Amino acid sequence: MNKTSKAESKLSHNTPRTGAFSWLPKLLGREATPADNVVEAMRSRPSLKPDEFPVIYAIGDVHGCYHQLLEAERRIREDAATHAERALVVLLGDYLDRGRHSREVIEHLCRPAAAGHTRIALCGNHDEAFRRLLEKPEAFPEWSRFAGPETLASYGVDAAYLMRHGGIPALDRALRDAVPTHHRNFLEELPSMLTVGDIVFVHAGLRPGVPLPQQRDSDLLWIREPFLTRGPELPMLVVHGHTPVHRPFFGNGRIAIDTGAFATGRLTVLRIMNRQALVLN
Repeated sequence: MNKTSKAESKLSHNTPRTGAFSWLPKLLGREATPADNVVEAMRSRPSLKPDEFPVIYAIGDVHGCYHQLLEAERRIREDAATHAERALVVLLGDYLDRGRHSREVIEHLCRPAAAGHTRIALCGNHDEAFRRLLEKPEAFPEWSRFAGPETLASYGVDAAYLMRHGGIPALDRALRDAVPTHHRNFLEELPSMLTVGDIVFVHAGLRPGVPLPQQRDSDLLWIREPFLTRGPELPMLVVHGHTPVHRPFFGNGRIAIDTGAFATGRLTVLRIMNRQALVLN
């Protein structure tokens, strides 16, 4: 049986703080901010009844860390085997960039989940940015400042060479050849939010006090403040990634589980069962 961390909490909307909140500016190096011309869109927002799955696992931002993802799924399989035949696995977005194996991560997530597991992968801001690049390769200069070259390298695309020897048209042709249709469809179809009873799973967070139907996808994928300070200001618990923490943070009606896997090697898994949340080690 897997061990679990001491960071365990009853699921209430005002969960006490048990983890040290921290930004990782020096570790991350690059700060993600939304582009001024982000086009507002409405992705799907599935909702499940709280009794549909006896146990739920949430996985933090993967960021191209394929081997850490496989290890996280192994821990989930072992833990779920001792608790329930059916499990819901929720990934909180940002499968691309930073790490070296974005293509492998997307290919893996395009395949079926383990037997007895239902997987829902949510959209992160990096996933949406790459989708937009595939649609409009002329956005490459802006995208490359935000995302970096790791994702294209994982697809075998040498962007620097192509930009020197053919520019945007050459890059566009290379992307069309390198990124398969099922990867493009995967990025197009990612939901922006999942609701299970009074628990909300989302990449970045919510606009405080705004009812769920009125939340904008741009906030769900990008928001930091005022959500980090104020929490959702709604009668629900939000499980999210996007803003890296040294260790999972419980507080302000939210649980943050992006522990910077690409830089730390730690891809966090949160288990929710019987109205309790704990971190799998």
